[in-house]
Amino acid sequence: MQNLKCLIVDDEPPAIRLLESYVDKVVFLDCIATTTNPLEALAIIDRDEIDLVFLDIQMPELTGIQISKLINGKTKVIFTTAYPQFAIESYNLNAVDYLLKPFEFERFYQAILKVKNEEKPTQLPQNDTFIFIKTDGKNNFEKVYIKDICYIEGLKNYVAIHLENRQIITYNTLKHIEDYLPEKDFVKIHKSYIVSLFHIDKTDSISVYIKKECLPIGDTYKQAFFDRIKKMKL
Repeated sequence: MQNLKCLIVDDEPPAIRLLESYVDKVVFLDCIATTTNPLEALAIIDRDEIDLVFLDIQMPELTGIQISKLINGKTKVIFTTAYPQFAIESYNLNAVDYLLKPFEFERFYQAILKVKNEEKPTQLPQNDTFIFIKTDGKNNFEKVYIKDICYIEGLKNYVAIHLENRQIITYNTLKHIEDYLPEKDFVKIHKSYIVSLFHIDKTDSISVYIKKECLPIGDTYKQAFFDRIKKMKL
C-alpha cells in the first residue's frame, strides 16, 4: 500500500504542530499540507489527491462538519475536537474516527489503523484485458479494452479515458480507476494523468508525448516514471 497523503486542518497552530509530530512517527503517513483556513482546506482537497483529513470541528467561516459535507466522501476524515457533543453527527457523516482533545499518540494510532485497514478491501483484482466503465445511467457500463487506453486524465470529479480515436467521460476519481489498471502497463506521471507505457511515443525531461498530445510530468512523479522507462530501454 502506498503512503496515505494527509491534510491537517485546525484553527489552532499548537494543535497542528502536535498532529504533525504524530504523523511524522507513522511510516505510512505523509503530511502534504496544513492550514488554519477552512476555505483553503477545501481548495487543497479539490486540487490534490488527499487520502485523509484531520479535521477540527469548531472553526471560523466553516465548521469541520460543514467541510465534511462539502467534501462528500472525496477523502477520509478523522475529526479532532475538544467538543464531545459532535460525536454522533460525525459518525453519521461516515467519519473514520473522532479524536477528543487532548489525545495521546496511542489513541491517534488506533484511528490511523482504521484507515489503513479500510484501504485493504479496495485493492481490486486487476484484469489485463478489459475494464467496465460506468457511463450515463444507473446500470450503464461500457467495456473498454486495456490495450486501447492511451492515457487517463483526472478532471476534478470526473475522469476522461482517452482511447486511440475517442474519449469516455465518467463520474469517478483518478485514484479509483488506477486501482483497476494493470500496474505493469500504466504509470502515473502527474496528479492528473496516468499514461499507458505501450502508447508513449517519446518523452523529454518535462513531458510525455502520446499521439498529438503533450502531457506534463509532475515533479512528484518524475523519478518513479523515469525509473520505469530506464528499465525498458535498450
